[in-house]
Amino acid sequence: MFTGLIEKICSVKSIRCSNDSMSLSVNLGDIARECRIGDSIAINGVCLTVSKINGEFAEFDVSGETLSKTSLKKLKISSKVNIERAMSPESRFGGHFVLGHVDGTAKIEKIEKKGKFSDIKFSADSELIDSMVEKGSVAIDGISLTICDLDKNSFHIAVIPQTLNNTTLGIAKTGELVNIETDIIIKAVKKQLENILPQKGNLTAEKLRELGF
Repeated sequence: MFTGLIEKICSVKSIRCSNDSMSLSVNLGDIARECRIGDSIAINGVCLTVSKINGEFAEFDVSGETLSKTSLKKLKISSKVNIERAMSPESRFGGHFVLGHVDGTAKIEKIEKKGKFSDIKFSADSELIDSMVEKGSVAIDGISLTICDLDKNSFHIAVIPQTLNNTTLGIAKTGELVNIETDIIIKAVKKQLENILPQKGNLTAEKLRELGF
């Protein structure tokens, strides 16, 4: 499990593709000294397993399923990625519960600078939007963030300077794809409500508001 608090921005060293899978090598720098083969590390919010370690470089095997549902397929050599190692038992919990299981991708539609802050608008499929709530948590490329507002096809995030300076959102550009993991608590509640409430069709955020939630 992860928290969505990024430890470091790292660079992609190499990418090797074979059929529908990929081998990804990332320069972890000093973090690599504390890593072991089999460790879980979130790369742009995607939970991957360390398969090899060579000095400061760690290698990860990426399945076709992961490539099809995340933005990892867009990575290039020297691409910058967010890194977070899995929580240890003695870790202090921050951010929110992030599993590293990406639900889909969103596109950056607009970046508005407001002094040292940024307001970023993302477009996403309705299925992703339906698992979000205003003021709720969402992981964007592994970063724990709070949703300012949303509609049927988009949502906004207000990003503080600390996040801009220490994650890839500081160098993000319009048109880019980002990985989205919605809050596991919201997904669990939504699933249970769909099971117990008599209704036709899927449960949406709009329907929940109509029901008084």
